[in-house]
Amino acid sequence: MIKVGIVGGTGYTGVELLRLLATHPEARVQAVTSRKEDGMPIADMFPSLRGRITIPFSAPEKADLKACDVVFFATPHGVAMAQAPELLAAGVKVIDLAADFRLQDTAIFEKWYKMAHSCPDLLKEAAYGLVELNRDAIRKARLVGNPGCYPTTIQLGLAPLLKAGVVDASHLIADCKSGVSGAGRKAEVATLFSEASDNFKAYGVSGHRHLPETTAQLQRMTDSKVGLLFTPHLVPMIRGMQATIYARLTREIGNDALQALFEDAYRNEAFVDVMPFGSTPDTRSTRASNMLRIALHRPDDGDTLVVLVVQDNLVKGAAGQAVQCMNLMFGIDETAGLMHVPVLP
Repeated sequence: MIKVGIVGGTGYTGVELLRLLATHPEARVQAVTSRKEDGMPIADMFPSLRGRITIPFSAPEKADLKACDVVFFATPHGVAMAQAPELLAAGVKVIDLAADFRLQDTAIFEKWYKMAHSCPDLLKEAAYGLVELNRDAIRKARLVGNPGCYPTTIQLGLAPLLKAGVVDASHLIADCKSGVSGAGRKAEVATLFSEASDNFKAYGVSGHRHLPETTAQLQRMTDSKVGLLFTPHLVPMIRGMQATIYARLTREIGNDALQALFEDAYRNEAFVDVMPFGSTPDTRSTRASNMLRIALHRPDDGDTLVVLVVQDNLVKGAAGQAVQCMNLMFGIDETAGLMHVPVLP
C-alpha cells in the first residue's frame, strides 16, 4: 500500500486528490497538512469525504511526511521547492501540482513567477508529468512537475500534428476557456458568484504563465520554431475546460489521414478519447473524470485544421493527472483509482 501525504489539502485540487485517493485500491492517505486547520477532521471541512477520509488535518511540523512513500504538493508556487530537497533526501517521491518543477529554464521561471528558484539542481532531474507524452521519464522519476491544465489540452491537441510535421508550427492559436474552479479556492472579487456568473471574459491576453511552459514542451515535438498565440477565458461554470486550437496545414493531407494521426497516437491511451471527425465534445462529457476528449474539424476542407479538446480542469488538468503519475512511478496499473465515469448532468 502506497503511503500518501498531501501538503495543502484545503483547496480544490487538494480535495480532488482526496476524493480520488479515498477509493484508490493501492494507496492510503496518511497525512494532510494545513497550519490553520490543524486538528480539524478533514470530513468536517469536506462532508463529501465522510466515511472515506477519517484523519484530521495536521500542522506541517506535526505531519510525518518523511514516513510517506509519496507527497503531493497542492500548494501555491514556491512551496514545493522549499520542502522537496529534504523529502527527496529521505527517500520520499514528490509530485508538485504547482509550477516549481515544470520549467527547466530558471530565468524563465523567475520572470513569470517573480521568485528565485531555490533548487535548480533538482529542477534538472524533474520529469514533466504529462504521461501520454512523457511516460518513460515519469516511470523512472522521483520528482515530477505536474503540467498546468491549459498546457495539457494544448499539448495533447497538437502533439500528433507537430510530430508528423503537417502544420505550420510558427503560427499556432489556442483559444481556451476554463471554469471558475481553476482560479482556486480563495476569496477574490473576480470569482465571486455575482462577478463570474452571467459573464464571459478573456484574461492574460498579453501573456499568461502557462504560455512558456506550453511552448517549451511543444518545441520538443518539432525542429521548427514554435509560435503560439494563447488566450485563456473565464466562463461561468464551476469546472471544465475547452481548448479550441487552430493550425495551418502545410501539405496536402486528407481528413482520414489526419484522423488516423490522432487515432494512432492515442490508440492505447486510457484517458484520451479521439472522437469521430467533425464531433463536438462538450465539457460535461468529462466532468469529474480523468478523461480528455479530442475532435477534429476542417472548415470548407481548407488549409486550417480546428482541434477541439475538453477535460475537467481539476482532474485530468490537475489531481487526476498527478495520481496517474503516481501510479506510473510506483509500477502499478496506470488507471488505478481513475476509472470514474463522467458525471451527467
